This record gives sequence, C-alpha cells and structure tokens, in this order.
Amino acid sequence: MTFMPVMWVVWGLLVIVMAGLYLYRSSLTKDEEDQIFLDDSFDHERNAQAAIVAKVNRLEPVLKVFYWLVAAMTVIVIAYYVRDILIHLNILT
Repeated sequence: MTFMPVMWVVWGLLVIVMAGLYLYRSSLTKDEEDQIFLDDSFDHERNAQAAIVAKVNRLEPVLKVFYWLVAAMTVIVIAYYVRDILIHLNILT
C-alpha cells in the first residue's frame, strides 16, 4: 500500500472524530443556559447546569488536541503534494 491512501485515510479519520466531538459538544451545550437566577429550591437545575459545564470543560482539551492533529495532518498532505509537484517539474529530484 502506498503512502497517499494511508495519508488520506488518517486525515479523514481525524476529521471525522473531530467533527463528532464538535457535534457531541453542541448537543451538550444546547441545554445550557447563559444566565440563570435560581434560589435554593432549584438546586437540581443548578446541579444539571454544573454537570453540563463539567462535561464541556472535560471535552475542550480533547477538541484542542484533535484540532492540532488535523492541522498537522493537513500540513503533511499539502507538503506531500507540493513535493510531488516539484518532482514532476524536475525541480526536486
């Protein structure tokens, strides 16, 4: 198997996982309120909002890692094709 199909499969898998994580985060935050004024009788609402915030905060570092992995893999894909163009133009041997 050559390098190019493996490169595209890895890039595609990284993008799919990152898109899935973004979708999961958006499904978590759709129930999050921007501003809530609650008294002590609404502790269950406060706990639910705190749980949402905790899940989103746990997910953020993973999203950043996948963002940088996709960016790095995109640079590799571009570098591969630039190198291929230079080889075909006999600039690089």
